[in-house]
Amino acid sequence: MEKIRFNMVLEIMGRPPENIKEALQTLSLKIGSEKGVKLISKEIHEPIPLEGSKDLFTTFADLSLEADSLSVLNYILFSYMPSHIEITSPQSLIMSNTEMNDLSNNIARRLHHYDAIAKQMLAEKEIILKQLYQYAPHLFKKQESNQQVQQSQQTKQKQESKKENKKSKAKPTKKKKK
Repeated sequence: MEKIRFNMVLEIMGRPPENIKEALQTLSLKIGSEKGVKLISKEIHEPIPLEGSKDLFTTFADLSLEADSLSVLNYILFSYMPSHIEITSPQSLIMSNTEMNDLSNNIARRLHHYDAIAKQMLAEKEIILKQLYQYAPHLFKKQESNQQVQQSQQTKQKQESKKENKKSKAKPTKKKKK
């Protein structure tokens, strides 16, 4: 199979600006040293302050790479999670069943992993909230009273809406002529 040439963008945020630039430099070299990958070129842009933040900076790197196979390309994608990728050559790719299976299984594995993390975080959140309510119920009183006020306002609005509907459905009385 012909080698796959591709460009990818890596983004990073942090502080101080020298550290994030150095981190991208290190990451670029690490990607280029992966088995089956050749780093053709890299351009690391100067860090800029993150909008709305006093001390956070952001920057990105444009990398041009060559991978020996689709499996290697997919490994790079899943390992380094670039923000953008563009395959520049070849124009057409043929994927074997094995490569398609590998890609599909990697996607499924990653989705299951994220799903497990999300479920674990939700369970931990519930445990923490229950413990917090047990040891500091006063923190929830304002929230509970706000919910009660909202519920009573909604009930009042529903009742007013029902009254208006009844009035509009009532037939007007005709005046008798004398």
